[in-house]
Amino acid sequence: MTETRATRLALGLWTVLVLLFLFVPIAIIVVYAFNSSNIQSWPIAGWTTHWFGSAWRNQEIRDAFWLSIRAGLIATGIALLLGTLASFAVHRFRFFGREAISFIVVLPIALPGIITGMAFNSLFVFGGINFSLWTIVIGHATFCIVIVYNNVIARLRRTQTSLVEASMDLGADGLQTFRHVTLPVVSTALVAGGLLAFALSFDEVIVTTFTAGAQNTLPLWIFGSIRLGQHLPEVNVVVVAVIVLTLIPVIVAQRLTRDTGVLKRR
Repeated sequence: MTETRATRLALGLWTVLVLLFLFVPIAIIVVYAFNSSNIQSWPIAGWTTHWFGSAWRNQEIRDAFWLSIRAGLIATGIALLLGTLASFAVHRFRFFGREAISFIVVLPIALPGIITGMAFNSLFVFGGINFSLWTIVIGHATFCIVIVYNNVIARLRRTQTSLVEASMDLGADGLQTFRHVTLPVVSTALVAGGLLAFALSFDEVIVTTFTAGAQNTLPLWIFGSIRLGQHLPEVNVVVVAVIVLTLIPVIVAQRLTRDTGVLKRR
């Protein structure tokens, strides 16, 4: 069926509207980060980089930022390990309850964050576990595992089993086959899963609220500052920094990968 010119124009206009809906609010925040006034109004009073220095000198922001980074990295590492092992087990082996296990692994991403957070909060209080970095990591790892699991198992299902069989027929043992065949094939799935898992962990608010205790992660600091109406210029600067730091690993991953799904080797 041939598309008419009116259809193409309508699709193009709809695409533009969607992009504007997604990115105009982000652009406004970026502009406000350079606003010389601490009052968010339009048009802005003037341009300045003062708030960037003010945010950097704020020890509370730096502590919250570092805590979020550590929690995200550790949760992502745990998710990469457990999510990959679970995906290989479900994909490679046939056993009773396999589908049930797959459902249980994926379930946390479908549950509302407030339920997950309250459940962990009750567990930690019941067990007498003090809230710390590790309680945040445990809460975040539950949904980060799902992201890695889905990415890796989807890649495994698209991979021909003949590649592994050919490697074994040529005399490679299990470790050699994994290193030279399986790992390169799933490498980009691991990279994508790790990046997305870290991004979700980094900006998670609800689960963090119930597992952080008195600690202040970056999302909690942003939420509290907006709710109380304090440090709004610094909030805009922090949001801009988060956007930039989120783009860096995505760009690096794009340069390292190609359409074949195998990491490039230079």
